[in-house]
Amino acid sequence: MNATPSAPAIDRPPDHLRVGQGAQGRDVAFRALAAQPADAEKPGLVWLGGFKSDMTGTKATALEQHAARAGRACLRFDYSGHGESGGTFEEGTISRWLEEALAVFRLHTQGPQILVGSSMGGWIALLLARELARAGEQGRIAGMVLIAPAVDFTDTLMWPNLSDEARREIETTGKWLRPSQYSPEPYPITKALIDDGKKHLLFGGEIRTYGPVHILQGMLDPDVPWRHALVLVEHLADDPAVLSFINDGDHRLSRDEDIERLLAAVDSVA
Repeated sequence: MNATPSAPAIDRPPDHLRVGQGAQGRDVAFRALAAQPADAEKPGLVWLGGFKSDMTGTKATALEQHAARAGRACLRFDYSGHGESGGTFEEGTISRWLEEALAVFRLHTQGPQILVGSSMGGWIALLLARELARAGEQGRIAGMVLIAPAVDFTDTLMWPNLSDEARREIETTGKWLRPSQYSPEPYPITKALIDDGKKHLLFGGEIRTYGPVHILQGMLDPDVPWRHALVLVEHLADDPAVLSFINDGDHRLSRDEDIERLLAAVDSVA
């Protein structure tokens, strides 16, 4: 009987990829786990984190350990301005983070992949799939698991919920410092982020995942309301979709039982 592959050390140093040219260049940190054996044909897993999160979080590390046990490849990375990557958070935009996701995906994955996107990472996953399809590479997507997907969040969830004072500050100074329930320090919401988000809006047209998609959504999520997930499903016309509501689930969905649901969803898509 073959031995079950052991999980790698979660705290191992990351590798880095240079993305962008000249003054726009930044180092993107990533951790790539190879499939075992190397020629295994199982789809790999790609973690796409959320706004202000990083690749060392509970869900990301659990996903890599799950991949290791199954002999699957796994890729996780930090957007610029996040975690162990270079650049500043204040310079971040959806265009910038999508460019980084595409670069890391193309250079450090092979064959079909399952995209696992959390919050903003759900939006990035859908945009990544769209860009791959435009290049004739939709076969690289084996499916998706989306956790509280914050599709179009800059336009539908963030801007409408800002106070008039915050909007004026963004319009006049270019940013507003938003208090965070997850950190003692506020973080900037920039005009560049809001304006750039409008270039990538998906609602209002057909959305493709190019494979089966399983959405996990907490009913007590204060950041991405559960009805937002219903709107997304209404836009998924041609791909099989499953939407699972967690009655007592919050936004992070990082409890032990939530992690079990996440890994089961990955296995069901795979």
